[in-house]
Order: sequence, then C-alpha cells, then structure tokens
Amino acid sequence: MPDDMAHDAAETPVVLFRGKPYMVDAKGGLVPIEAVKPAHKLEDELVRKVVGYAQPLAAQIARFRQHTFDDVDAFVALLEQEYGARRGGSKGNLTFTSYDGLLRIQVAVADQVVFGPELQVAKGLVDECLAEWADGAGVEIRTIVTHAFNVDQANRVSRSALLALRRYDFTDPRWLKAMEAIREAERVVGSKRYVRIYRREAPTAPWAPVSIDAASA
Repeated sequence: MPDDMAHDAAETPVVLFRGKPYMVDAKGGLVPIEAVKPAHKLEDELVRKVVGYAQPLAAQIARFRQHTFDDVDAFVALLEQEYGARRGGSKGNLTFTSYDGLLRIQVAVADQVVFGPELQVAKGLVDECLAEWADGAGVEIRTIVTHAFNVDQANRVSRSALLALRRYDFTDPRWLKAMEAIREAERVVGSKRYVRIYRREAPTAPWAPVSIDAASA
C-alpha cells in the first residue's frame, strides 16, 4: 500500500511505494516517476498551478456573491421598514445606482425550467407531421425541429428553441397538439439569483459590465 501521498492541488501527488516514488495516472495506476515523460510532468505542474490559484478565487467569489445578496436584502429591509410595506414577488429584479450615476448593481432572478414526459409525446407528434408532409416540410423546419429536441451534454433541451416552434402557423391538429404538449411539459422547479455589476466613465456613457468571470474578464 502507498506510504504517503500529498493532496495539495498545487503540488503533484507523489506516492511512495516500497521506498520508490510514483505518480498516479488517470486510471488510478502507479507509474514510476522516471517513466513519466517530462512534457507530461510540466503539463501536470501547469494545471495544478492554475487550479491552485483558481480554487481560492472561486471561494472568494462565492463569498462575495453571498455578501452582496445579504447587503442588498438588508438595504431593502430598511426601505420596507421606512415605508411600512413589504415588497411583493421574489428577491430579485432590482437595480441600485450610485449617487453619481456611474456605478450600478442589478440583482435578477431566473427561473430554473425542466421539461416533463409530455415533451416526448410532442416529439412523436412532430415526427409524424414531418414524415407525412414529406416534401411539404422544408429543410429549414426539419433542421429547427431537430435542434429543438436535441439535448446537450447535461441532458437538457433548449427552451428557446422549443418555444420558437410556436411561431409556425401549421394547422395540422397533430402539430397543434404537439405545441400544447410542449407548453404542458414546461415546469418551473426553482429559481436562481444573479448579480451583475456595471460602471461607466460619465453619466452619458454606455454601461460596461464589471466581469468576475475568468472567461470574459
């Protein structure tokens, strides 16, 4: 059994087995360090270095996000106390602007939507229509339908693509039933709050987002 193993993401885990150092491969196997290619060692060091920086940043962003919501809710609670009234609706869709008009915070709530088994019924009806229409259904609508019912890597369908099917004024009863099934398949299972921050150089300048996303910062 391994004698020792480091767990810090910034350092390459080295397993000592019978006094000799090994690296663990993706299959969980032990590979003698001297058998690992130098390029693979450098790649491992690179990834662990970046992840070592990213993890505390991610934790800091999570704390920032929660502190922001706490501060926003505390401020709104003060307003409710001052005016003797409670806000309606969910805790979101609020905009706060600095006194000089150069900084802005937006808190929004987005519904989390899933589609139930009615979606498969809708797909069956749509497939029947396309098969029977044959030449009457052009390549464009076939492509759009295929895209609408495709699932991504997280096994989710595109809500906007499904809703786009409704703009077609087909009168076939099966198509109309399919659109009804899509509507009934849609379920709101929760919501998520988002915070967006903006700034601008002058009151007449356009707003620019303050990005805290590594992909767009």
